[in-house]
Parts: sequence; structure tokens; C-alpha cells
Amino acid sequence: MSFICVKPARFHFSKPENYMTVYHQRGSDVLYVGGQGVIYMLTFTHKGVQDTQIPVVTDESAKQKCLSRSLECDNFITVIEKVNETFVVCGTNAGSPQCWLLVNKTVLTDIPNNTQRISASDISPPFPSQRSVSLSADGSLYSALSAVPKQSSSIRRTYSSSKLLKTDSKWLLDPQFAGAAIIPATQKYNEEIYFFFSEVNKSAALDEEPYKARIGRICMVNDEGGIKNMLPDSWTTFLKARVMCGIGSTPQQYNNIRQAFVLTSQHRIGVIYGLFSNAWHTTVVCAYSIEEINEAFAKSKLKGYNSPLTGHRPGMCASKNNTAAQNPKTLGVIMNHPEIEDVIWPVGGAPLDLPTDDHFTHIVADTVLAVNDEHYSIIYLGTEQGKVLKVLHTNEEAFIISQYSLFHNEGPIISMAIDSQKGHLYVGTAMEVQRLQLADCNRYGNSCRECILSRDPYCGWDLAKKKCMAIPNRSTVPKEVQTDKDGPVLLPCPVRSYHATYMWEKDNCIKHYPCTITGSSCVLAPTPDLPLKEGVFRCMVLEGGLKQEVVSYRLVFNGGQLPTSPASTLGLSLLLALAGFWLM
Repeated sequence: MSFICVKPARFHFSKPENYMTVYHQRGSDVLYVGGQGVIYMLTFTHKGVQDTQIPVVTDESAKQKCLSRSLECDNFITVIEKVNETFVVCGTNAGSPQCWLLVNKTVLTDIPNNTQRISASDISPPFPSQRSVSLSADGSLYSALSAVPKQSSSIRRTYSSSKLLKTDSKWLLDPQFAGAAIIPATQKYNEEIYFFFSEVNKSAALDEEPYKARIGRICMVNDEGGIKNMLPDSWTTFLKARVMCGIGSTPQQYNNIRQAFVLTSQHRIGVIYGLFSNAWHTTVVCAYSIEEINEAFAKSKLKGYNSPLTGHRPGMCASKNNTAAQNPKTLGVIMNHPEIEDVIWPVGGAPLDLPTDDHFTHIVADTVLAVNDEHYSIIYLGTEQGKVLKVLHTNEEAFIISQYSLFHNEGPIISMAIDSQKGHLYVGTAMEVQRLQLADCNRYGNSCRECILSRDPYCGWDLAKKKCMAIPNRSTVPKEVQTDKDGPVLLPCPVRSYHATYMWEKDNCIKHYPCTITGSSCVLAPTPDLPLKEGVFRCMVLEGGLKQEVVSYRLVFNGGQLPTSPASTLGLSLLLALAGFWLM
């Protein structure tokens, strides 16, 4: 692990911004930061940071009313989201939330009257200390708000051409929201949104944790609410599950989810990284397989419901012409039994083993294609001491690659945004925002050995330039195999050496499949315990300390199309054998 103080591009606020909302569009050099009575539009260049400040005034009557009961009586920006080509901005407005449209990147205007009736109090919390979540997806804005006096907690579709929907009042128990993310699917109607939150544990004894961590999910497409007399303005696809982060069934559990980051790509189904704390404010990170979560939502019994589930399963996504989800019996089940029985456990059955006592405040992650054509997860953790830890996560371990000391005791990290397309990480405290390079390879010394031993998958040794350098963005293109869901499938992998070990890996490499040598091929075939599912399967070979991909397939059921990206060439001369050494 290296400890280096770097000098990235930075912007210093003229006053502390203790409550911060950040918006960044992938591939852009612009970062929007919502603060106290102002929106900062920060444009990062190689020469520095250009800033445009957009004032957001507070309604004076609301401010005077607020001063009698609160200290947070300004217009704190809580929402900056791009819906289609329009920016929706919301602020607390001294306890009386208000929303606007940001026009031409610099002018705030009122939302037109011809827009569907929306209430700013459904999108923005009245005070900045209230935890809330906003997410723009498929032309709609989704908002999750914790409860406040005279208003219950909710998950809503709040700004959309589709019907505005919300959770039923019985489904959430005083939640504190920690994040939201789109979960892609092969078929559009199966796309979902996950919400992460902690609920009050009303059944907790005196010696038990006061919270339960949860994942809630809704179908993003074709959920238009129930029928006239049952859930007319509520989701018909909402389900939630208990999430555990700890060591097995021992008392050593972390039940308060503070933040979550979902890592998906065309190469993997995905993994969720959750940042958790316990009653003593110790923080840990747990990883979860999205494939396993999807399976739990699709197959688990519903808590408190003991009758057989026949026909359309309550809470499942449905195609546009499927009216089974509107069946009164189905709606009755989802209305009264929104929780599944199965508990979601972390990959490996425990939190990531990180050799540090730092208190984590923020988490983002990235998928990196390393020099051996294998994908790895990189996690960035912000700390209460203003540091950033860069962590390599593999099947076997979590390894701290490096530690950035950026802010010289200016306080905790309160915001982070990652751009894997441009290779940037944005990090903020109350006083400053900085941009880092994801591939900061100069820190690893001037020798090939130092470069390789860093175990940083963004970097490789350039033989010609004799430097540790960033690996160009590249991707492999798996061969697409289309088949019926129940049809026979045999995926072959050519065997080139009988002294090597061959294995199959799927999606996020959490699951390993057996390999049967038949003649000159290593064949992956389904078994009752490991049935073939849609996704990317990679045949890997291990010999002499070098692990490489031999062939990969993208398995698609029923002719559904999955996007692929063109392959590109690797411009650097890289030492693959040494790269294989550090990956082992």
C-alpha cells in the first residue's frame, strides 16, 4: 500500500458547505454541486477549475416562519437530477420545499403548470439533515424521503409523463434512505430500481440493534398502480428484503446501511457494495450478488403469507399486455405482504476484511479490465479523516492498493462521484472539491517490479517507455449464444495445455463453474446445482502463475438482445506474465 500526497485539480468554497448535493453526468468534465443557497457549476480542465455560481434565494416569509423552530433556515439544495434533457432542481426553502427547472445551465425557472401536478415536498426534504434519495431513470424522477412531522416516509415517482406513484403507508417503518440504483435487464420491462434503507426495528430487545437494513425494489416499466379500490396510486411491484452484514448468524452484525453503490456493466450482472455501521459507529463494507438478490425476490415466500403463490407472482415485473398484476387477489397479497422471507447475505458470508480502523463515510466503485483480460472491482472509500482508500476486491480478498491524503484535516469526505468513462474520481469535503485520476500510475515508482507489485489493475509497465502507465480503455466482445431457456447448451473452451488448470467464471466472478475435459475441449454444461443463466461466461486458464481468458460467451435466452461494445486494441507493451503474478 502506498501513501502519497497528490495535487489534483481542486475548487475551494468561500464558505463551508456542510450539506452538499452532487450531480455528474458520465463522460462530462462538469460537476454540479448544490450548497447553501447556491448551485456551483464546476468545469474541470487540465489548467484548473472554472466555476459558475447560480444563486437560489429563500422565500422570506418561509424563512421567518422557519426561524422560530429551526436553525436550518436557508435554501439548501437537495436535488439536482437530469430528467431527459431537463435539469430538475429542488431546495429546502427554509422548511417549505420548492423545485425549479435549470434552463441554459444558468437560469432557474418555475416548473410549468401544464406539467403533471407535483409537490416539491414529495421530492425534497424540508431540512438538509433529513436523509433523502433522488434518481433519474427512463425519463422519470424517483424520490425517497424519510418521515417528517405531518408527512410519512415514501418512495415515489415524482416528476414524469407516467403516472405518479408512491409506497403504501404500511410498507415502510420510519426508513433512513441510503441510496438507489437502476438494475438493468435483458428485457426492458424487467428493469428494476433498488432502494437501500434502514428501518426501525420495532421488535428489538434492549440489547439488540435498533435498525434493520433493507433493499426495496420496484419495476421501472409498466407499473401504473392498482385498480380503483385497491392501491390506485401505489406501486403494485414493491417488495423489500432484510439485508445482513456481519459474520454468519453471530451477534456481530452491522444493521444500519449508510450508503450503497451498485456496480453493473455489460460484462457482469453486478455486485452491490454497502457501507454499514453498528451502534458503536464502527463501519464496514459488505458485497452482495445482484443475481442472488434477484433470485430471492423471484422465489422466496412472502412474510406472513402461507397460501400457495399461483399464476402471476405478486410484485414481479410484467409486460405491458399482462393484466394479471391487476388481479384483486394479487394486489391484496402485495398490499399486505410486501416483505420476502429470504434474508440477503453478503458474498463470502462476512464484511470485507480491510486492515484499517478508519471510519468510512462514502463509497463508490468501478470495474476494471486488467492486463490479463479479467475484470476486477476497485472500491474507493472516503473517510472521516478526509482520506480516500483505493481497494482491489477479488474473490479471495480485499487489498488496499493506496491511500490518498487530500484535504489536510479539513474534515470528513461528504461527497464522491466516479466517472469510469473519463477515468476520474470527484471527492468533496465541506470546504473543497477535488478531481483525481483513477489511473494514477506515476505513484508506483520507476521500476517494473514496483509497478506490478502495486496490484493496481488500471496500470501496466510500458517496456518501450520504461514507465508505469495507464492501460487504455478496452473491452472484449463475448461470442453471443442464443437458445431457448430450457434447451440444451454446451459451451466449449479449447484446451491448449494439459498441464494447465481450466475453469469457468460467470459475470462478476463471484460464481465459479466446473470444467469437464472432453477430448480437446473443456466443456461447461448445466447441472441441477448450477443451471445455466443469462450472462457472460469466461473460460480461464491458469498455468505458471499466469491467468488468462481463453474464450467468452454471452448466453441469451429466447433471442433477447444484450448490448455489446466493439473490441479495441491494447496500445501498451505489457508484461502479462508479471501481471499474472500480482493477480494471484
